[in-house]
Amino acid sequence: MSKFLLTALVLLVVAGAAAANDPDVAPAPQPYRVQPGDVLTVSVWKEDGLTGDVFVRPDGGLSFPLAGDISASGKSIEDLRKEITERLKHYMPQPVVTVAVKQIGGNHIYVLGKVNRPGDFQFTTPVDVMQALSLAGGATPYAALNDIVILRRENGHEQAIRFRYGDVERGRDLPQNVLLHSGDTVVVP
Repeated sequence: MSKFLLTALVLLVVAGAAAANDPDVAPAPQPYRVQPGDVLTVSVWKEDGLTGDVFVRPDGGLSFPLAGDISASGKSIEDLRKEITERLKHYMPQPVVTVAVKQIGGNHIYVLGKVNRPGDFQFTTPVDVMQALSLAGGATPYAALNDIVILRRENGHEQAIRFRYGDVERGRDLPQNVLLHSGDTVVVP
């Protein structure tokens, strides 16, 4: 290996290590997780009868010919593709499966209480509490901004997350400005 190539390789490794430790470098985005209400397009190469749109039911499941019922909610598109592929292997050799999101219908947050436009809001990119308040048109003059609560239901248990607007507005206690999950409700008293 020439000195030039060796030097270039060392520089690439050093630059990669520096980027991995740099707090200003954004982490890789998380894969999209399927939600009830989403519409997916599933196709199997060279199998016209195994191509079509699939609706993710309110219970988080979907049905696909030969693969049967599959629990899809919370899975990445790649995880779902692998599962369908494995199930189809019982009926055909080496199926080539493609799964794509056709329509996002499941990512909703709710903002209610003393805001200018309460309601549910669909999102395609991560939304934090401050952004949700903005989507709702901001708070009304009589809102108790330091008593905001985010209601979150996970695994059948509901939890309340406190949010003090004044702290975040001043740049303090920023970790409380959490990214909202699908189904979260922001209550502005």
